[in-house]
Amino acid sequence: MKKRLITLLSVMFVAVFALAACGNSDETITLKLADNHPEDYPTVIGDKKFAELVEEKTNGRYKIDVYAGGQLGDEKSVVEQLQLGSIDLTRVNATPLTEFSEDIGVLSLPYLFKDEESKWEHLNGEIGQELLDSFEGTNLVGLAFYDSGERSIYNSKRLVKTPEDMKGLKIRVQPSELAVNIFESFGSSATPMEYGEVYSAIQTGVIDGAENNLPSYYTSNHYEVAKYLTINKYSGPPEILMASQSLWDKLSEEDKKAFKEAALESVEYQREAWAKLVEESKEAVIENGNEIFEVTDFAPWRKAVEPIYEKHGEKYKKWLDKLEQ
Repeated sequence: MKKRLITLLSVMFVAVFALAACGNSDETITLKLADNHPEDYPTVIGDKKFAELVEEKTNGRYKIDVYAGGQLGDEKSVVEQLQLGSIDLTRVNATPLTEFSEDIGVLSLPYLFKDEESKWEHLNGEIGQELLDSFEGTNLVGLAFYDSGERSIYNSKRLVKTPEDMKGLKIRVQPSELAVNIFESFGSSATPMEYGEVYSAIQTGVIDGAENNLPSYYTSNHYEVAKYLTINKYSGPPEILMASQSLWDKLSEEDKKAFKEAALESVEYQREAWAKLVEESKEAVIENGNEIFEVTDFAPWRKAVEPIYEKHGEKYKKWLDKLEQ
């Protein structure tokens, strides 16, 4: 009987000790952050800085392991895992997130901001926070915006300098009504197509060109088959650093503040890495002999997309009014 009592007391002691250990505030909790870009890509550089800052601001209580290169799945599956709580954090582009927050679609409108300075002043400020809050009720929590550059146009036929030069060009666009409407407003023939098909489609003349940010133009090798690049920066939906609601609900108010601060502070590092990549890509394209035209007078381009605001503006009126204030 004594032996059984000692054994029972021992089991109870172990259980109490284990519970005490689980509640120990000094215990390190390791979280997973997913990114489908390579290790040296600007968003991953931002992710890693965010992880470093979180660890620092929580005195090592939270450690974030960054899984780059799509190790945990593509963006769609990662967002689903984030909603389920099986992944804690991720970085994803704003465009596909319109499925969860229609409001975030305002960031895809052409020439939405006056300039780059204005864009980041808004995204890092009150309006940006309101847009991040628009994910409430979706099991997703927006933390900060990362730079994904500005999208421009490239083609295999001629150097485009004005919207008039776009007439007759067959340009691949993302499969969305807004993207099609934008390029129709430029006077070109908009052709929705999967991204992986673009190189061969330009090469064989199925399409004349496409649109993307400068690093993607270079890394996708599209510059090999479309030698004319027009930097008209017509649209620039950002990336978003996100947390799962499951993780967020477990954090104390103090830790939530630390995570938000870390996210915002990491933006500067991510944007610096992005600017560096843009310059490197531009130099490589010039070295290849491609012709580049950088638009300085955006008035004709802004004029060309006025019908877009007539058609899609009502949906985003609340946000457009805020941006004009």
